[in-house]
This record gives sequence, C-alpha cells and structure tokens, in this order.
Amino acid sequence: MPVKVLVVDDSGFFRRRLVEIFSADPRLQVVGTANNGREAVDKVQALSPDVVTMDYEMPVLDGISAVSEIMKRKPTPVLMFSSLTHEGARVTLDALEAGAVDFMPKNFEDISRDSAVVKRALVDRVLTVARTRVGASFKPTARTATKVEPRPIVVSGDRGVIIPRARKKVSLVAIGTSTGGPMALQAVLTRLPKDFPVPLVLVQHMPAAFTHAFADRLNNICQIKVKEAEDGDKLTPGVALLAPGGKQMMVDSRNGGCVRILEGDERLNYKPSVDITFGSASKCYPGKVLSVVMTGMGADGRDGARMLKNSGSRVWIQSEDSCVIYGMPQAVEKAGLADDVIHLDHIGERIVKEVG
Repeated sequence: MPVKVLVVDDSGFFRRRLVEIFSADPRLQVVGTANNGREAVDKVQALSPDVVTMDYEMPVLDGISAVSEIMKRKPTPVLMFSSLTHEGARVTLDALEAGAVDFMPKNFEDISRDSAVVKRALVDRVLTVARTRVGASFKPTARTATKVEPRPIVVSGDRGVIIPRARKKVSLVAIGTSTGGPMALQAVLTRLPKDFPVPLVLVQHMPAAFTHAFADRLNNICQIKVKEAEDGDKLTPGVALLAPGGKQMMVDSRNGGCVRILEGDERLNYKPSVDITFGSASKCYPGKVLSVVMTGMGADGRDGARMLKNSGSRVWIQSEDSCVIYGMPQAVEKAGLADDVIHLDHIGERIVKEVG
C-alpha cells in the first residue's frame, strides 16, 4: 500500500511541484491538497493521510496553528517546510513543539529544478516521517527499566580473577540526536539543575541557520546554560555547548578542556556528526564520558559509541517506545554497545543521578 500524502501550501507553484514529485513515485499517493491551514485540518479529518507536508506561512490558519489542531483532533505525522533564516528557525521550532515530526528547507530554486537528488531527498524524507509515531502518550515499559550491567574484565594473575570494570567519575556528558531531537533534548535538559556539576556537549542534526536559535530557546527554558558552540569555548560545569550546524565539533583536552569547531568535511553525511564529537571525547576523557544516543534516523553515533565503550565510558540509548524514530539508538543497541535503555521521561533524572 502506498503512503498517503496531503500537500498543504498557499503557493500554487510549490503545491503542484510537490504533487508532481510525489505522484511520480509508486510508494506515494497524493490523496489531496490544501492552500490554507483550516482546509488542511479539515482534510486530515476527511482523508486520513499517512503524512502531511505543511507550509508555515498561510492565510486563514497558519501552519503552526494547523499542526496544533491536527495533533488534538487526529494526530498525523507532519513534515514542515521552512525558510533557512533566523525567523524561519524560530517558526520551525514552534512547529516542532506543536507536534510536527521534522522539517525541510523551502527552497523555490531547488524545487523548480528537475533535480533527481532533490526529488529523492524529498521522497525519502516523506517516507521516513510517515513511519514515525506521533500523538502517543509514551509510558515506561518493563524493557525501559532494564539495566545492562557493565561488562567484567579479566585481571591478569594465576587464577585469572574476574572483577567488575572500574567506574570512573563522569567528567563530560555527551548527547547525540537527530529527527525528533529538539523536543527530546528539551525534555532532558530542562530536568538538569542549575548547579549541574559537569559540562555537556550536544549534537543535533540541524542546518546552520537553525542551531543558534535552537540554543537560545533551550537557554531560555533550562536552568543550565545552553549556547551554540564557538571555536575555543571552554568546557564548563553546568554549560551545554551545541554543535553549530554545517560544521564539526571536536572535544579537546587542552586549556583545561574546550571544543574545536571545524569546517564540515564534504565526505561526511552529517554536519555536525555525533560520531566525530563522541570519538574525540573518547580520546580526551577515556572512561569518563556519559553518552546518550537519542531519537533519529540512520546510524550516526554508533561508531563514536564504540570508541567511547572501548575507552571504558558509558553509553545509554533512548528507549524505542519513547523515540520518534528508533534508528540511531537501534544501531547502537544492535552493535551491543548500550549499557542502558532508558525512556525519555527518565533520561534527565538518570543523568543527574549518574554524575552525582
């Protein structure tokens, strides 16, 4: 069965182009279009689409209000289109808070070109968003509370005595996430107290124009300080540094601990990349990092988690039932790297307990 799509946009040109692109793929079926938010809410009720693509600036009812009403009446995965500006970032974050799953830049020039790359990216994103869970009231499950004990190590000696791996005090908390991450990070970081005793580094897959606005939003609602990382920023207790979009953030042990911001390598799929930040942290703070891989598609974070585990650090993942997309945590779990599987509602309090 093809995925049913409702296309919502007040631009006739943009609407037609999306319909053309989606209709050309047998995995998708466009079941309707709408040119304002009010019409979108009504058509979600009438047509029961699997996914909605939504513009944010529309007459009668704007995109954010439309998303909010859809989530109240008939929760449906929504992919927002937004401009790559500071205002576009602010509006997109509002839409995600209202219940939208993910977003894509609205670029008329890209969409007007007959680009196979753009078409494939659009279709893949719609298919991914259609598979996400929305509007659910997530509750902890028995699996959520499962504790994976640290693996023992063999100590050399006549009898080869096996003792538990020594646990070092946490010196750094590192969190990586992607689709569904903005609201997940908000849920975790708002649980941390003002006097949180260690520094944090955050990696969220997000365009360059969005990370500054996202850091500001987190800083306004959290007790800890959150800022978009700049090259040379010191790692400071109670301060979370968010990797800037389009670049890579590496942890550096010099100068008492800081971050280095590097231009993103075009060969890497993710800019910023969780693997890059986690991998550098494993070298600077061997055995002393508490890392968490949260909701997102793909496998970014798995290789970095392996490096952290090999250095003796702890790796946690968000539970499947509380993820928007279980891709990144699942990749870590399948690789046998997860020390603990934790429901989103409990990650913040567990971090506080772990760092003591």
